[in-house]
Amino acid sequence: MRYRKLGRTGLTVSEIGFGTIPILSGSVPVLPEYFSPDVDGAVKIMEYAYRMGCNFYDTAIPEEYGDAEYKLGVFAKKIGRENIIISDKARFMDGNDMFREVMRSVENLGTKPDIYFVHQVDEKNQEEVFGKYGALDALCDLKKAGVIKYTGIATHYYSVCERAVYDNRVDVIQTSGNIFERGIVDRITANGIFRDKGLILNKVYGAGCLLSALTPLELISGILGVPFSCALIGIGTPQQAKIAMCEELPPKNFSFEEVTDRLSEKFSPIKCTRCQKCTCPNGYEVHILFRQYNYYHLGKSYWAMRKLRLNIKEVYDTCRKCTDRQCMRECPQKLMIPELVEMIYEMTL
Repeated sequence: MRYRKLGRTGLTVSEIGFGTIPILSGSVPVLPEYFSPDVDGAVKIMEYAYRMGCNFYDTAIPEEYGDAEYKLGVFAKKIGRENIIISDKARFMDGNDMFREVMRSVENLGTKPDIYFVHQVDEKNQEEVFGKYGALDALCDLKKAGVIKYTGIATHYYSVCERAVYDNRVDVIQTSGNIFERGIVDRITANGIFRDKGLILNKVYGAGCLLSALTPLELISGILGVPFSCALIGIGTPQQAKIAMCEELPPKNFSFEEVTDRLSEKFSPIKCTRCQKCTCPNGYEVHILFRQYNYYHLGKSYWAMRKLRLNIKEVYDTCRKCTDRQCMRECPQKLMIPELVEMIYEMTL
């Protein structure tokens, strides 16, 4: 296992980190695979990863994470709290709500997390998060009080990453990217200012979906050239830990065409990198539609179809009448967006 500096925090983290969604108990339809180990089983899986050199463990308090915090706390106590770094997060944008949830996390974990993230910050809620008395202010107060050591923003939006990197209150950024959905990581790589901020990368396997067309080692080696501190991999079995952590892989540069060619062996992917440069005058996020379409065909059928059906009729009707086509002008991939929206709409009927 190799290790990297986590920005200016002073922490050194394993290049591959342990994502705890797969070790929780319950039912999470966002995952293609689900393991549901009991507490002893989950602790053994985390111990196995620790012996492979992993020292970074990421969890969250949202309800779909079930008992992952508790299981991680049991593991931390057994292995020695000082030997690992814990990051946690909660999806609350108001400062009072965030303060309450951090304290609940401390109770669930039985220890204080090292890093705490505001979870799923987006372009609609960011003003509340970054504003006075918002969630970020609450994390700063908790940092001063010694409840957490470092503050974080977790987001799937490049614009939020960019805002966070210029905000001195933010110690660590967590965002998503892989060799297919490379739009955010490509923009981060091109912007040198991110080198000074701790960066955690998730969705390396595309929530497990990309494993149907690409191997774990391809997916991991393909992102090693990105200037992140730690790449999170969802681990549900010792075998998955062994595959993700057993080798010090050299970085490999996969072209976007190579990746889409591999996916084309399974289905006809929409070749969207999720760079988020497309702009819809009506506020619709077409890159999310395209992601759900691709994930539907890569094994996330229940979750993706449910998301697509939320507003696809509205998007289709609006897109059909739009004459501006700003989204197409700004798309680096030159995608025929109205035609693709129509295809997705017909798929949902």
